[in-house]
Amino acid sequence: MIRWGHQALELEIALDEHGPPRLVRIGAPDEKTTPPRPAAPLPLVEVTTADLGRHWSGRHLVNTTLGTRLRHRAHRVTRDGAWHVLTVELHDPGTGLTAEVVYRSPDGLPVLRSEVLLRNEGARTLHLESVGSLVAGCLTGDGPAELDRAELLWAENDWCAELRWQRGPLRMSSPDRGGRFPTTAGRSTHVVAGRGVWSSCGHLPMGGLTDRRSGRTLLWQIEHNGGGWRWESGVRDDTAYVALHGPTDADHGWRHPLAPGAEFRTVPVALAVSADGGPAGAFAALTRYRRATRRPHPDHHRLPVVFNDYMNCLMGDPTTAKLLPLVDAAAEAGAECFVIDAGWYDDGDNWWSSVGAWEPSASRFPGPGGIHEVLDRIRERGMTPGLWLEPEAVGVSSAVADSLPPEAFFRRDGSRVEEGGGRYHLDLRHPAARAHLDAVVDRLVGEWGVGYLKLDHNTDPGSGTSSHPGEAPAAGLLGHNRAQLDWLDDILDRHPGLVLENCASGGMRMDHALLSRLQLQSTSDQQDLLRYPPIAAAAPTAVTPEQGAVWAYPLPRHSLDETAFTMANALLGRIHLSGRLTELSAAQRELVHEAVAVHKSLRADLPHALPAWPLGLPGWEDPWIALALHTPETTYVTAWRRGGPAVAELSLPHLAGAQVRVEQLYPAADRAATAWHPDSAELALTLPAAPSAILLRLTRAYPEGS
Repeated sequence: MIRWGHQALELEIALDEHGPPRLVRIGAPDEKTTPPRPAAPLPLVEVTTADLGRHWSGRHLVNTTLGTRLRHRAHRVTRDGAWHVLTVELHDPGTGLTAEVVYRSPDGLPVLRSEVLLRNEGARTLHLESVGSLVAGCLTGDGPAELDRAELLWAENDWCAELRWQRGPLRMSSPDRGGRFPTTAGRSTHVVAGRGVWSSCGHLPMGGLTDRRSGRTLLWQIEHNGGGWRWESGVRDDTAYVALHGPTDADHGWRHPLAPGAEFRTVPVALAVSADGGPAGAFAALTRYRRATRRPHPDHHRLPVVFNDYMNCLMGDPTTAKLLPLVDAAAEAGAECFVIDAGWYDDGDNWWSSVGAWEPSASRFPGPGGIHEVLDRIRERGMTPGLWLEPEAVGVSSAVADSLPPEAFFRRDGSRVEEGGGRYHLDLRHPAARAHLDAVVDRLVGEWGVGYLKLDHNTDPGSGTSSHPGEAPAAGLLGHNRAQLDWLDDILDRHPGLVLENCASGGMRMDHALLSRLQLQSTSDQQDLLRYPPIAAAAPTAVTPEQGAVWAYPLPRHSLDETAFTMANALLGRIHLSGRLTELSAAQRELVHEAVAVHKSLRADLPHALPAWPLGLPGWEDPWIALALHTPETTYVTAWRRGGPAVAELSLPHLAGAQVRVEQLYPAADRAATAWHPDSAELALTLPAAPSAILLRLTRAYPEGS
């Protein structure tokens, strides 16, 4: 038996000289609800090849032949700074395949990070078709009762409808098969898989399992920046399991020839455990883990307010004449960064198919200064200038489409892939593609003085690319995905103060592989202020609060309640201010300026705060929605009322029994009423009008002299 971990997390791995090692327990060291399972059904690693599949056919990718043949060869325990590391080496003498399972966990956090390194020590090529990054067959205890209480969590994610968390019984996909003729496993399981280039189009690369009685919750994320990922969860031998994968042949057409002496590394994944805190406890652990695993950057603490000219504003039609008044209005509102969005490079009327060269339009920015007249005005008003880029896209009408070699683009069957009505896609494995983008970034940042780049991505060119005959497109896509991460790391190495925003038609690439490098995440392209609250409230499930960019776009036609509503959407994240600031009434401008000032007064707490949901994870049509961010001393709550009764009871269990002072931060002139009930840890909140929103601050009230 291998027992490994630290004060917040412990693993137990059963060793068997006649069988594969198996993970039999994961949880807190003193957690009594999850005893080890000596008969945990699944091995540490599951692998399929073209000639070695599964013992039991079905939708699942567990119970593999190679997985059961891998035997323990060695293991070692090390430390890497604050990280505890366990490496378990497995080997199959028949094929010569060696697998190194690398488990890592940051000290004090109940989160496990896992990846697998395969090495072919045999004499023939192994044609890989799937490799699990993490397999855990011990998620529930013995007996059907825990399985009957287990509920799966997953998040549907679509354009303008991101972050819609769902919850359903594990038994819906893994029914009880007991009876007179019991069977231990079916042929199906609950599968969630990505597709194409976008990592989060359709679903977030996340999931979870929670016990509705005890609150024990496990959450997982697949840290991959493309659609080549998959997770499955079901029941094997009366216990719940999860298997997390990168690309697979079954879901993506992925195949990888592993030649003798060659290695292949899986995409990393993470699993967070909360013993009794429910989903909120696991999301809190995952938030702390995300902070511990991202690239350090000053933006994570400065959190400047951003104005972007796109949403419900210029909408891709920037000109000097339109921008200069907006620059002044944004500065007066308190913005600290001003981003010129799409269209700044287009001399015609089609900014969509002309992307690629990233040179400024002379017709949009006439005069001797060109676009620099606007960039200079932004700096004069004390703001950092920013620009929109879609780096991987090259329009069919761009000169770059002909100047780069064909091999620099996505290709399949020898043809260049065109998608989205006039777009090609760069393959960042090719040196010409990378040199082109390096030159663009170095010019904009090094020569123009741009300090912020919004990196967008608006087309999905399908299954991937084949750089040479015989390469599966999904394997080419994985290579491009990894080259993209390397390119981003290199940019920030050369320009360490540059701020990079992650965007893909809003939230279509919302994953930790990118967010561990990029400073902000665009949460949505949603233009309806009343539709944004469930997105804004759920954003901390996928991104840390200090990285989640939420649009606030006041318009002249908005009522004062609606103006406050759209501003409140962004106050517990990163404000992305837009809208028609120059056309607002004096009362509307006052509400905008007030919101920005309130946000600045609390933003120093955001990099340390943990999320909770006083009304549960938001539903898309819920009339009331609430998000809480809490530090040891302070809790902030944004509550939205879109309809329903005027009173809601907000649950804040971390404040149970405490005397609490409740302050209304925004809007200051609201008619809201609150009543705190310490015994039930509930806050009764009254919002007379709908739609309306409010930001509250709750602090513990200590007796005098304490």
